[in-house]
Amino acid sequence: MQEKTFTITADTGVHARPATLLVNKAGQFESEIEISYNGKDVNLKSIMGVMSLGIPKGAEVKITATGGDEAEAIQGVTEVMNEHLGE
Repeated sequence: MQEKTFTITADTGVHARPATLLVNKAGQFESEIEISYNGKDVNLKSIMGVMSLGIPKGAEVKITATGGDEAEAIQGVTEVMNEHLGE
């Protein structure tokens, strides 16, 4: 299992467009990938799950990947996060 924590810096938080980018990137990997916020964990491959978290600007989220390509999954999600959502 690999995990990484991010702080959302985008003014609009995790809204539909960047959430879709995250879900699409996560879908490219075999590993199970979850996003955690405010005590809730959801599948990062589920747009409805990600949107249900209502992640605002300034929030701290944790991405966890478990599986054969978990390192690549974390790297891929990190690239999307850094480009569109946070650090």
